[in-house]
Amino acid sequence: MTSRTRPAVMLLAGLASAGLALSACGSDSLSSGGSSTSKAAPSATANADLAAKVPAKIKSKGTITIGVDASYAPNEFLAADGKTVEGFDVDLFNAVAQKFGLKTQWVPANFDSIIVGVQSGKYDVGVSSFTINDKRKKQVNMVSYFNAGTQWAAAKGNPKKVDPNKPCGLKVAVQKGTVQEEEDLPVKAKKCQAEGKPITVLPFTGQDQATAAVATGKADAMLADSPIVAYAVKQSGGKIEAVGDIYDAAPYGYVIPKAETDFANAIVEALKQLDQSGDYKKALSNFGVEAGAISNFAVNP
Repeated sequence: MTSRTRPAVMLLAGLASAGLALSACGSDSLSSGGSSTSKAAPSATANADLAAKVPAKIKSKGTITIGVDASYAPNEFLAADGKTVEGFDVDLFNAVAQKFGLKTQWVPANFDSIIVGVQSGKYDVGVSSFTINDKRKKQVNMVSYFNAGTQWAAAKGNPKKVDPNKPCGLKVAVQKGTVQEEEDLPVKAKKCQAEGKPITVLPFTGQDQATAAVATGKADAMLADSPIVAYAVKQSGGKIEAVGDIYDAAPYGYVIPKAETDFANAIVEALKQLDQSGDYKKALSNFGVEAGAISNFAVNP
């Protein structure tokens, strides 16, 4: 399965515009961020039937609090001000919230803390490129909204001759808590260990840190979700390049508390309405990720 299971001290000027900084940002609560593109973000009209399905806790404050790891451009990342969270995930879920007549509050957090935060009530939902898998569906409800695969990247020219199918002996950067770290690399590492050529796994709190490790030569390669790698390559100023094919495509899901299945189903309906209006595709195309569009939105697919 693929990932996300996700600044700002600037290390490389060429990476700064992509939010690819080295250290994690603080966890101040933030209001909805605007798109970094020149195109306007989609804007949706509230639907009375959907608004009636908002949980009382959320309805009373009129705002939905969202846990997000803002290190995963172009899906979710920090704007140049170092505070505003933006990206295609942000634009799309802001539009979902608007269908319910709600405002959004984006709260940056470490990726591997978000599901626990949703379970505890710290966040109303988690929106951070979470790949849907069986483990997570046991913990929370997940609403599918996008599809992505895993991609590898290496330094320009691929000096270490990185081959994702033959990773033995490499230093590989990866974000903590991702499916790439928890499911993909362990299988490869076990095989390489048996062959006497172990993989050195370099886990980082943020994807921006993993990308910077490759760009600066600390790591031979990295692996992450395909849209993240494509965007990082584009924004790196030629410092990194994609290697190998995209594999293990799987859907992303919004993280909703287990007890709020009705709300999860209502979010599915909101996505369907945004798809019909064209706003769903607009949110994706503004960031060049429309190849991951789906139409079969569902709870726990």
